[in-house]
Amino acid sequence: MKPDHTYRFCVAPMMDWTDRHCRAFHRTLTKQARLYTEMVTADAVIHGDRDRLIGFDPVEHPVALQLGGADPAKLAEAARIGEAFGYGEINLNCGCPSDRVQSGAFGAVLMKTPDLVAECFTAMQAAVDVPVTVKCRIGVDEDDPAERLPDFVNVVSAAGCEVFAVHARKAWLNGLSPKENRAIPPLDYELVAELKRSRPDLTIVLNGGIESLEQAAARLERFDGVMLGRAAYQSPSLLVHADAMIETGAAPAAAHQSDEAARLRAAVEAYKPYIAARLAEGVPLHAMTRHMLGLFQACPGARAWRRTLSERGPRPGAGLEVVDEALARLPADHRLAAE
Repeated sequence: MKPDHTYRFCVAPMMDWTDRHCRAFHRTLTKQARLYTEMVTADAVIHGDRDRLIGFDPVEHPVALQLGGADPAKLAEAARIGEAFGYGEINLNCGCPSDRVQSGAFGAVLMKTPDLVAECFTAMQAAVDVPVTVKCRIGVDEDDPAERLPDFVNVVSAAGCEVFAVHARKAWLNGLSPKENRAIPPLDYELVAELKRSRPDLTIVLNGGIESLEQAAARLERFDGVMLGRAAYQSPSLLVHADAMIETGAAPAAAHQSDEAARLRAAVEAYKPYIAARLAEGVPLHAMTRHMLGLFQACPGARAWRRTLSERGPRPGAGLEVVDEALARLPADHRLAAE
């Protein structure tokens, strides 16, 4: 039987970053990595402009919708809507520490109430046929993560949840900003590894602090999958090797520099029809090209690439000629080197 690689490599849901344009771009670089939407609240899905909030292009599959909320009935309805839109997974956010989620008593706040999360999961899973999963932290505030994490997972898994993406840091709801919460609380991979050892029946995906495919591959020795966030967004070139790692579980050998740069150029060319289609719908160019700024960061000419997209992309009426001009700023021989 073919090994299950469903969650082996995931790109984390990131507010203001992993929108539909970002995901369509990432899909030109990797065909198999699992992609996630930004968190969307259940209320927004139920009452808001659904096409704008959760619309996506079929090219993005496999893609999951991440929901925020704490009301089982609303989350169930939002999950039902998400499945009808075509998402292949519904993920419940139990890890975001922002003021917004604190005021609404969801996100990382939910780690304090595993029974409520279990109730939310039960309602969501009963409403849809696709998997419902959970993304969480190892604890919040003064929690002892060694007690909080296994207790949380045991209660929620007893309701039937089989997949947990665990950001291996605490969330400090008071005293740290969301940005600080992504870096300051210390990582505890060993605690998450202990969770996997004690619950081999569950799919445990490790998130937090993974900055390269080499680090990701090393983590796969103990976890079912890895989830990269900022590294995948800020250095999207690593995604061209994600499929090889998904297939083998190992970091691929370094590609010849010119071959790799050619693959990055090919990804830009593959993204251009999507850009053209969205431009025809009235989407500003910069809404799409902003996700591409870090693509050639190891290339001579990378600064000119970024500058062209950053300066010309936001101008009224900007079109594909800006992308072509940015590509023309890169050396024709595609040699990669530290800038």
